[in-house]
Amino acid sequence: MRRRDIFRVGLAGAAGLFGLRPTKAAAIEVKPVEEERQKVAYHLSDLDKVNFVLGNIKNHFEGTDGKVDIALVVHGPALAAFKSKGISAAISGRFAGLVQDGLSPHACANTMHGLDIGLADLLDGFHAADRGGVVKLAELQRQGYAYLRP
Repeated sequence: MRRRDIFRVGLAGAAGLFGLRPTKAAAIEVKPVEEERQKVAYHLSDLDKVNFVLGNIKNHFEGTDGKVDIALVVHGPALAAFKSKGISAAISGRFAGLVQDGLSPHACANTMHGLDIGLADLLDGFHAADRGGVVKLAELQRQGYAYLRP
């Protein structure tokens, strides 16, 4: 007797001891579920990872056919890369395209204060994370955003 058959006989015997009878499973209709939008929070604080993270975000938008809500929270040294004066055209153009695709960038208010910069000094599209970048990340996670720190 094969192992599977031995298991079935044993199971049937145990069921008989408890007065259980085998029944046929009811047919369950499975309807396709509409794909949910992803919600992702990218955390960026390392200046040397700015291009890498922007590339990841671009790939994320493309890989999900735009069915994603992406927040970028920037604090620490990385925030200086987004100052509108003296920024490279490559970063500026890439960032503007991502904002157009739906990126929601947030700048840490503590870092802005420490670097003596305001929202007007940053590229268009930034929102201030008034209570701090790490607090904003925790809030986003509480709202169901997945946390990514490339």
